[in-house]
Amino acid sequence: MKLITAVIKPFKLDDVREALSHMGVQGVTVSEVKGFGRQKGHTELYRGAEYVVDFLPKIQIEVAVTSDLVDQTIEAITTAAHTGKIGDGKIFVTALEQIIRIRTGETGDAAI
Repeated sequence: MKLITAVIKPFKLDDVREALSHMGVQGVTVSEVKGFGRQKGHTELYRGAEYVVDFLPKIQIEVAVTSDLVDQTIEAITTAAHTGKIGDGKIFVTALEQIIRIRTGETGDAAI
C-alpha cells in the first residue's frame, strides 16, 4: 500500500479528480496549501504598489492505493496536472505500514 501525495496548481484540481475517478480511485483528500519551489514566488502590482508573493497557492491531493495501482495513479495525475510551465508541482510516494477503517475495523487493502 502506498500514499501518493501530489502538489498541483489549483486550476488543475478538477482534471486530476476526473482522471482519478476514471481509473477507479474511490477516496481522495484535498487540501489548500501554500508554498514555493524553484519559482520562488513572484512579484505583483496592486494599486500601483509592487509587492512580492512568497508563497503561491497550491492544492495538495492525498490518495491511498494498493501497490499495483501506484504507476497508473502517478500517470493519471501527471497527465492531468501537466501544463508544461514552471510550478506544475510534485508527486511524492510513501509506503503505508497499516490502514484501518474506523467504521468497520477493516485493515490493509480492504480498508482502502
